[in-house]
Amino acid sequence: MSFRSLLDQSFILNASNNPKLLLAFSCLLATLFISRFYNSPWRKLPPGPRGIPILGNILQLQDKQWLTFTELRKTYGDLVYLNVAGQPLIVVNSHKIAADLLDRRAALYSDRPNNIVASDILTGGLLIALSHYTDTWRRLRKAAHEGFHKGVVHRYQPTQFKEAVLLTSGVLSDPDSWEAHLRRTAASSIMSVVYATPPILSEQEPSIKSINDFVARVTRAALPGAHLVEFFPWMVHIPAKLAKWKHDAQESFIKDSVMFEGLFKGVQRRMTQGEDKPSLSATLIQEADRHKLSDQENAWLAGTMYAAGAETTSGIMVWLMLAMLIYPETQRRAQAELDAVVGRDRLPSFTDYEKLPYVRAMVKEALRWRPVAPVGVPHRSTEDDWYEGNFIPAGSIIIANVWYLNHDPRVYGADAHHFNPARHLDGNGQLLPGPVDTKDEGHVTYGFGRRICVGRHIANNSLFINIAAMLWAMNIGRPEDENGQPIPLDVDGCVHNGVVV
Repeated sequence: MSFRSLLDQSFILNASNNPKLLLAFSCLLATLFISRFYNSPWRKLPPGPRGIPILGNILQLQDKQWLTFTELRKTYGDLVYLNVAGQPLIVVNSHKIAADLLDRRAALYSDRPNNIVASDILTGGLLIALSHYTDTWRRLRKAAHEGFHKGVVHRYQPTQFKEAVLLTSGVLSDPDSWEAHLRRTAASSIMSVVYATPPILSEQEPSIKSINDFVARVTRAALPGAHLVEFFPWMVHIPAKLAKWKHDAQESFIKDSVMFEGLFKGVQRRMTQGEDKPSLSATLIQEADRHKLSDQENAWLAGTMYAAGAETTSGIMVWLMLAMLIYPETQRRAQAELDAVVGRDRLPSFTDYEKLPYVRAMVKEALRWRPVAPVGVPHRSTEDDWYEGNFIPAGSIIIANVWYLNHDPRVYGADAHHFNPARHLDGNGQLLPGPVDTKDEGHVTYGFGRRICVGRHIANNSLFINIAAMLWAMNIGRPEDENGQPIPLDVDGCVHNGVVV
């Protein structure tokens, strides 16, 4: 028996025979417990609503979470804590806090939450938007940046101009199918940028259907609660033959790998034959050794850039069309600018970019007014941290509520919920610098820190040339019912009743 155990045994025997000693010992333990409780950093969590046992606040996170988070801000402030079945979740409703954490402390907040199905199985850890902050992710991100940074995107402008012409022609010849023309243009433009392919002529082409299917599957899998394995990680060890969700995800990864690798190898083959067209894939092929990426990693990087780009630009163009119907005065002002700068003898082009500040402001405003991802993509903290007296535990999910940040009246004024491109212009009609902590974009739709959208310059250019060409060529008006009256529109909804051009 050790000397320490003898002492412990002696203390217990003495205490049991001495009530005063036992009372003193009990008081000491109680004091230590209370001290540890009151000094625990978990008592300094940001404020938030009380949850229920086990589930916490999970029942409060239903549809339209961005509106729920906006309502919570009214009670709990700009930093809100939620408990999602034991998982800490921090909601940020302030430009400054979002930038302080996600930009200025990016080393701690650049990871993504665990998503076993969508990230690990369905996309093999190769979907750059969802994958963890690892060396592989850093190599993928660096490679994508070199193909899409602001200094090189001019290489893709001829392709984007050609697609804008096709879009305008298509809508003029078949206005009832305007939304299909927008989707075709978005997919065709980004596919040409990524793979240097000819224009896609129909929304029904297999390549568009395949990419839409991919986006839909990943989106469904990434939704909170989509799969029980996200709450019970041990289920990942169940054999695929006994778990349909796992089998389906593995089969989808194989199918999508074949699709992306086929597109990528097509570029390799054409380059071997002497083709010299600019594309992201061509850049990845030329720099493969330096980036230290495998063909599969490059193929998935190119493929996910294609998928993300097609989805984002088509969605924003739909919102721009809605804005033209609800706020026709903005359409007239843009057309007046186009007439003054471009005239009627030619289409607008990228050479007019600096001379069309109002059209550029329309793009900024559309991205602010109706962000395609209103709660953004969640970040994850990798270490315990403190912010203005609030404790943020390691492993917390951090959600920047993009919807509120883009409509914060403290930043954008009392009319923040209105579509008003002029808010981005000075008294002389020239573009203002973006609000502080928006990286001069005028909004935070593209995200934060090291996870900011790598294709944002491509998207901005596509949106600019598309809306400039359409407004130069046509008037966009509301459809009428059988009595000749304009069909009412839902400012908080989307366009389903068509447009008149």
